[in-house]
Amino acid sequence: MAQGQSKPQQIEGDLSIDGNKRSFLTYIPPGTKNDKLPLVISLHGGFASPKGMFHLADFRPVADREKFIVVCPASKHIWHDGANLHGIDDVKFIDQLITYIIKTYNADPARVYVTGISNGGFMTARLACQLNTRIAAVAIVAATLDIGEGYDLERPMPALYMHGTSDPIVGYNGGKLFGRSVYSQDAVIDKWVALNNCDKTPLVTTVPDAANDGTSIIKEEYINPGNGLKVVGYTVINGGHTWPGGWQYLPKFIIGKTTQNLNACEEIWGFFKGYKLHVKS
Repeated sequence: MAQGQSKPQQIEGDLSIDGNKRSFLTYIPPGTKNDKLPLVISLHGGFASPKGMFHLADFRPVADREKFIVVCPASKHIWHDGANLHGIDDVKFIDQLITYIIKTYNADPARVYVTGISNGGFMTARLACQLNTRIAAVAIVAATLDIGEGYDLERPMPALYMHGTSDPIVGYNGGKLFGRSVYSQDAVIDKWVALNNCDKTPLVTTVPDAANDGTSIIKEEYINPGNGLKVVGYTVINGGHTWPGGWQYLPKFIIGKTTQNLNACEEIWGFFKGYKLHVKS
């Protein structure tokens, strides 16, 4: 595709993976040149959609300013982030999707990032385990990591987590989730800190309730001083199963509060853009 268009483009696409048609939406910001652009893959929650994810976690204004591609792929009802794939290999799908976007839209293979919420957040964690040679950094919202599903963290990678303390669906403290066991936010961050060899004492900052919505933020930033790798945890006090700065997609009594004291899209991109993979040309 020729870069340099004056208007943004949102393009529907699809791939065939093991005989299954897999669809996705690609957003190309305006005014881009022939430079290789970073790629942010944004994974929706269970039973949601790419259009819904663009509405919930709207990276487009950030992409317009910072010049990166956003792709929201579609699951087959849910992302198959556990051991039983039921014939749907979502790891292969995202792997081939990355290849497709690099070839079709001149994306930079050294700057591929993945984020997701809920079921999409757990899928992001699986990709961090199994596609770690293709992904430069991950950001996970309202999710952690499955325990005992046949994969685990194995390669250092920058990782960011955002989770509400009052999440009624994926508990901040982990435990059982639809018959599976998941780590707490603190436990999964500890795993990343150890793997990335970060200092165990974090830099802590707080974001007060300027929005007056009953939420506040504690940010804990763990840094490896030797190579700059970071693990960042955002604890949303009184936050629900929601995307910080996003829209209240269901009533508060079902999913809890959406904090407006933090813009997750801005924070996540600010985290991502500091990292790139060392890839063979």
